[in-house]
Amino acid sequence: MKEQLLKAMQRNQLVDLMYMSKSGGITKRRVKVIKMIGESFQAYCFMKNDKRTFIIDSVLAVVPVTIREREVI
Repeated sequence: MKEQLLKAMQRNQLVDLMYMSKSGGITKRRVKVIKMIGESFQAYCFMKNDKRTFIIDSVLAVVPVTIREREVI
């Protein structure tokens, strides 16, 4: 996982994560990785519209976002 997250950060690419919280709940998050910090990483979470810190071992899956969704105005 760490290598995939590092590549996404270097490429400035969005990724979809399957993430397990400390309480055991699983969520899907679309994030932009900002920096790696040891066994965690900081990312902008589009679900929460805020910067969050994630634990790498709690990431279940990482999928790069290749098609950006566009909003119709």
